[in-house]
Amino acid sequence: MQHHTSRRVFLAGAWAGGAVLKASAARSAYTYEEIEKMLAQGDIRGRLAKRDLPTPALCLDLDAFEHNVEKMAAHARQSGKALRPHGKTHKCPEIARRLIRAGAAGACVAKLSEAEVFAREGVKGLLVTTAVIGARKVERAVRLAARHRDTIFSADDPANLRELNDAAGRAGIQLQVAIDLFIGGRTGVPTGEPALKVAELTQGLRHLRLAGIQAYCGPASHRVGFEERRAFSREAMLDAVETRRLLESKGIACPLLSGGSTGTYNIDSELEGVTELQPGSYIFMDIDYNRIGGADGPVYRDFRNSLFVITTVVSKPQPGLAVVDGGLKAFSTDKPFPPEAKGREGISFAWGGDEHGRLTLEGAARELRVGDRVEFVIPHCDPTVNLYNRLYALRGDRVEEAWPVSARGMSQ
Repeated sequence: MQHHTSRRVFLAGAWAGGAVLKASAARSAYTYEEIEKMLAQGDIRGRLAKRDLPTPALCLDLDAFEHNVEKMAAHARQSGKALRPHGKTHKCPEIARRLIRAGAAGACVAKLSEAEVFAREGVKGLLVTTAVIGARKVERAVRLAARHRDTIFSADDPANLRELNDAAGRAGIQLQVAIDLFIGGRTGVPTGEPALKVAELTQGLRHLRLAGIQAYCGPASHRVGFEERRAFSREAMLDAVETRRLLESKGIACPLLSGGSTGTYNIDSELEGVTELQPGSYIFMDIDYNRIGGADGPVYRDFRNSLFVITTVVSKPQPGLAVVDGGLKAFSTDKPFPPEAKGREGISFAWGGDEHGRLTLEGAARELRVGDRVEFVIPHCDPTVNLYNRLYALRGDRVEEAWPVSARGMSQ
């Protein structure tokens, strides 16, 4: 499967910088052992350059990242909404801490195991967006809540709520719960009366406290075309808002209504009744989000592409063809489009197997040589990040820090 150069014309405005570092410029000033020692000790600021990184390398453009963080934080402030960015995007406690320092109320996490990692590394204000099902997970959830009382757990099933209540009672704590609404075709209880019944049950369980509502509409986030996306998301989220009003009309306090995504942050924030936003991908962005279109045109430019993968040309079998060391194990493969060369025309990527990518070269790109490095914007950020143990934070060509992706693989 090849990717034609016209696609890079489509996305050119979202990227900056060159895609290729020549082999002659890519030689490291350090030995492998010296680099590994620096990374292990965290002693890299001002010492390592992009050329020193072993490839494939997952990298973050700090200038673009910080722009994205501040833009979303400013939007939340101006909209009067809290911001609880989703940690499933980055799986990195250091990033979660930075987002909180920028004004976030905490972090959403997809799974209990992610919550345990984030909590262990000092991240507060966690909202677990997937229900905790099964005796062992319930036990772990209660243990986590005993140490971190501000953790909120999503739930929609009466039996699960009773199990959580009983376990919390045995531990002598009160556990916070958000009712998960079925507005996105995934999990949750239907809006309206069914949700009211679950809320009433929760109110009657003495070891649970109703924190509010979790209402994430996944299908809206990548709806192509701003107006189509706006109409779709508003319809879903208005059901959630009406459900919150229903609960409050029955005397049930519902202080939280958490929802929104990178694709709908400026749509859902218009709704009175939504109290917080939980976008994730805005900090990184990816090809998938670039394609959905923004309020100002067919390319989604609200946030900058800050995440990329550096690869090395390992073979040049014939003119017009190069092979890099990044394949199925270096990039997400869940989208119908491959990675795209960052800031460079004439390079089309096709999958070459687990370890390799095949580059079709046109024009000046035909001059690529073995040892040259090529940078790629990724198809989908969340599953790509989950492939790496470490994220390199770069300021220009200098490596400022290396952040462990501590919750990598934590999908339980």
